[in-house]
Amino acid sequence: MKEITEKIGTNAGKIWNTINTYGPQNQSALIKSTRLTLRDFYEAVGWLAREDKIYKDGLFYNIGHTNLTNKIGEDAGKIWRVLETNGEVSMTSIPKISEIKVQDAYSALGWLAREDKIVEKKLKSNTVIVKLK
Repeated sequence: MKEITEKIGTNAGKIWNTINTYGPQNQSALIKSTRLTLRDFYEAVGWLAREDKIYKDGLFYNIGHTNLTNKIGEDAGKIWRVLETNGEVSMTSIPKISEIKVQDAYSALGWLAREDKIVEKKLKSNTVIVKLK
C-alpha cells in the first residue's frame, strides 16, 4: 500500500491540476475528472487546505488562499486527540469517536497527512488502521 502521504499528495495534485487547467469546479466534476473516490477527494481537499491552496465558493472549489482552515483544522485537532488517546483506530471508527461527519474526518485526515503526522496500515481483514507517527 502506498504511504498515506504519497497517496493523498498525489490526489491533491490531481485536483489542483484540474482546477488550474479548467477553472473552478464543483465536487461532482472534480471527482469525475480526477476519478477519485469520495474518501480520496475529501482527503485531497484537506491536504490542499493545509497548504493554503484551495478555497470553496458556494459549491465550487478554486485555487487560492483557503477559507477552509477553521473547520478542517478544528476537525484535525479532534482526530489528533482521538489518535493520541486511543493509539491505533480503524478508519471507519474515526468519525464516530471524534464526533464529526465522515467527509469532514477524511478532510481532517488529509490535513494531518500533509503535516506528516499519521500513518495507516491495512490489516489482513482489510480493515484500515490509522495512528500517529
